[in-house]
Amino acid sequence: MLTKLCISSSRRFPISSVLILAILLATQVLPTDARIPVVGSRVPFLSAAATIVGEIGPVGMTVSDMDRSVDFYSKVLSFEKVSDVEVTGEDYERLEGVFGVRMRVVRMRLGNEFIELTEYLAPKGRPVPVDSRSNDRWFQHVAIITSDMDKAYAWLRENKVEHASTGPQRLPDWNKNAGGIRAFYFKDPDKHALEILQFPEGKGAEKWHRMTSLFLGIDHTAIVVSNTDASLKFYQDTLGLQVGGTSENYGTEQEHLNNVFGARLRITGMRAVNGGPGIEFLEYLAPRDGRAYPADARANDLFHWQTSLTVGSVDGVAQNLIKGKYLFVSPGAVALNETRLGFSKGLLVRDPDGHVMEIVEK
Repeated sequence: MLTKLCISSSRRFPISSVLILAILLATQVLPTDARIPVVGSRVPFLSAAATIVGEIGPVGMTVSDMDRSVDFYSKVLSFEKVSDVEVTGEDYERLEGVFGVRMRVVRMRLGNEFIELTEYLAPKGRPVPVDSRSNDRWFQHVAIITSDMDKAYAWLRENKVEHASTGPQRLPDWNKNAGGIRAFYFKDPDKHALEILQFPEGKGAEKWHRMTSLFLGIDHTAIVVSNTDASLKFYQDTLGLQVGGTSENYGTEQEHLNNVFGARLRITGMRAVNGGPGIEFLEYLAPRDGRAYPADARANDLFHWQTSLTVGSVDGVAQNLIKGKYLFVSPGAVALNETRLGFSKGLLVRDPDGHVMEIVEK
């Protein structure tokens, strides 16, 4: 890619050459699929609203055995399967950044929220590292709300889930923003981290206090970040998400929830204007020894998650991401020839810590 052009006078370059070079520069930084013919500017004038995330979700993860995962999420956690498709082809290779791809994609619903499970039939990726910890920066989970923590924990024990916490924890009352919340970390069959969470009266969305099923829906997905301010620049300044709440959590309850000795976290919750689950930053102020996201990670690795963010213009968002110098997984905005995944155009991009966001236009 051309990155710099120095022209001291018109005598050095004829005017026609300057115009050609300027056109080349403009076309190289535009993100839309290069196979699409250029007629004028590819990205028309857009309102600010077109480049702001309207809705978050579904939250996606890569699984090794779809039938086993669907069985787990439906029978243990009460999710309902709503779609099941198999896709292959060049569009999906570019979208996911994986050559020779064939994927089975299942969308499941709990309440009003969705997860999206993807099994790579080809090529297979790597498992979750066996020594993963909750402060490693590839850590991500979904927080599933329960109406009764004791019954939910007993049900998970009955189904022999793998613990990630030592047991349910009640956050202390001195913590104004988080006191009284009960939470427990565990793992699915592929070692993805999950959380069940119960809000006390006066905390959490009002809908979580109206419902009586054991498992109600997804409040948020949480990601470990190294620097909250850098994450805010990506999620708030570039994508338009809004801060919904903050807290600083520490103490023996937090340590045993995360299973990290000495854990002290700066927590920031982000929300979209039109709803969906939130995105929660977990910045470990201590300990600071969490490992970086693997630089060679790919979408078919089992530690890969991708959270869908719906926008009015993928091209417009891509322009802003390029200006911010963020790392793309896709080569740019990929226009799909079909809408079997629920959108017509999309791209995958990494946040400052490597977490993948799927920007989609329906």
